[in-house]
Amino acid sequence: MSIDLLRPLALVLLLAGCSGGSTEGAGTAPDAHASVVPGTYEDWCAEHQLPESQCTRCDPSLSAAFQATGDWCKEHGLPESQCKTCNPELVIERPKKGG
Repeated sequence: MSIDLLRPLALVLLLAGCSGGSTEGAGTAPDAHASVVPGTYEDWCAEHQLPESQCTRCDPSLSAAFQATGDWCKEHGLPESQCKTCNPELVIERPKKGG
């Protein structure tokens, strides 16, 4: 997984921990299971082909963290680090199973 994808994830996790309220479901997309570890094979959005823990289309509440780091494509409404329209050479690979 590239470092560019890990930075926003770290910010999301940091902000989720600082929310002050319940952390149930914080930083995860609605369909993600609480036992799924970000960055693993199981942390995958099959519909959008990227880590579920970073999928702003499934969980719009994640958008603020990407925007705060300047990682946002205003034209397409998703993180620049995930925008394959602006970055056609971009490849986001699912981590290998079990590793």
